[in-house]
Amino acid sequence: MLNHASHEPDPRDGRRPFVDRFLAVREQSEQLAARLMPEDQVVQSMPDCSPAKWHLAHVTWFFETFLLVPHQVGYRPVHPQFAYLFNSYYIAAGDRYPRAQRGLLTRPTVAEVDAYRRQVSAAMVDLLESADDARWSALAPLVETGINHEQQHQELLLMDILNLFSRNPLRPAFAPRRPAPPTPAGPPAWITFEGGIRSIGHDGAGFAYDNEGPRHDALLRPFRLASRPVDNGEWQDFIDDGGYQRPELWLSDGWATVEAEGWRAPLYWERMDAGWSSMTLSGLHPVERSAPVCHVSHYEADAFARWAGQRLPTEAEWEVASHACATDGNFLDSGLLRPVAGMEDGSTPAQMFGDVWEWTGTPYGPYPGYRPPSGAIGEYNGKFMANQMVLRGGCCVTPDGHIRRSYRNFFYPHQRWAFAGVRLAEDA
Repeated sequence: MLNHASHEPDPRDGRRPFVDRFLAVREQSEQLAARLMPEDQVVQSMPDCSPAKWHLAHVTWFFETFLLVPHQVGYRPVHPQFAYLFNSYYIAAGDRYPRAQRGLLTRPTVAEVDAYRRQVSAAMVDLLESADDARWSALAPLVETGINHEQQHQELLLMDILNLFSRNPLRPAFAPRRPAPPTPAGPPAWITFEGGIRSIGHDGAGFAYDNEGPRHDALLRPFRLASRPVDNGEWQDFIDDGGYQRPELWLSDGWATVEAEGWRAPLYWERMDAGWSSMTLSGLHPVERSAPVCHVSHYEADAFARWAGQRLPTEAEWEVASHACATDGNFLDSGLLRPVAGMEDGSTPAQMFGDVWEWTGTPYGPYPGYRPPSGAIGEYNGKFMANQMVLRGGCCVTPDGHIRRSYRNFFYPHQRWAFAGVRLAEDA
């Protein structure tokens, strides 16, 4: 008679999907970088951007600094100077290399950053697989934040590469252009939403950043929202009607920026003999009239809304309206790497998720009762709650699974290198 030993299931086996997701996100960053030459990864096109190599090292520093150093017994940082080179804005974590000079860092090399990533990823897997239940409970929220942080930098990496490639007369392509089904755009429909007291903010299910809560009540007046984002054809009408030469359409700071920067069209647009073309992650191509307009600042979005006789939605209006549709759309995994025209039936808002981030008319600030987390990790969002504007919905280079209805992105009103567009609203 055979004696079969019984084995109790190891509760740590349930961590495997979490560990696998950590590794999958790390691998996705490396797959994006694999499309670049080493020379592409070192250069910084403007102070707002960072070299691709820096992004890859910074997200690795995040795991090393906030997880491995305090939680892995005996762990020593891979290099004592990496904390200085690859810290971004965490003052409590120590001194930082000047942001505008990151393109001067020819060392460590791309190969050394790759090795750094491999060492930290291996140490992270060891930490997660060996932690007892009590330590796991403390680690899991930090790892979740680190995973989402790396996904944010995947989007930033692509934003920064597009800006870099746009400055190259060779017009290099990050990836081949994938065709999208032609979808002619008609005039947008207007969808009415009732007013009243509505709850917005994260509802507590799943991961969210601290700035997405607390959930709270917002008082809304009845409003209407356009069924789709503003498209390139409509933006060309704005240009042709002198939109960039009419100061009465612009906020004072916006008009000062138009004059100082010489804006005459969205970022990356170029007027060619055959019409407008735009630099994309697949190189320079004619502007697709029915695709959502992209790479416009909040100043431009606000001016267009005034020209159209409408306004931008508040972020509370945007979130309430988003419940009429699913949180799916044209994200990074589609491989299109550009906004494209979508199908709409006029009964619910289309393309609220994916394609382009949508500017709102709401300044980025704390929700009622907001308290930032303690320590350096509390610097992630809270200290930026001034002088910036909220965007919602994600875009064509946002990693799949990274977006939520309550997700609050934020940029300064003059910035244009994000994949940001416009959806109009009006009072009902």
